[in-house]
Amino acid sequence: MNRVEELIAETKLNELLRGKENEKQKNIVLWILAIVGAAAAVAAIAYGVYRFFTPNYLEDFEDDFDDDFDDYFSEDDQV
Repeated sequence: MNRVEELIAETKLNELLRGKENEKQKNIVLWILAIVGAAAAVAAIAYGVYRFFTPNYLEDFEDDFDDDFDDYFSEDDQV
């Protein structure tokens, strides 16, 4: 009977150890995903700040082009 009890105790111990190993692997994956998520959040914030502070040169170009184009024609020339 002693041998059976030892076998049951050993089986329970193995199950506990395997459970700890699986839990460690889940913990590692969770940490990796958290780090990747934090890096993506920082990159998104940096991009947003960059877009906010960078001037839009295209708007200035379009305004200048319209002003120059209007100088060549007067209202009398229009049909």
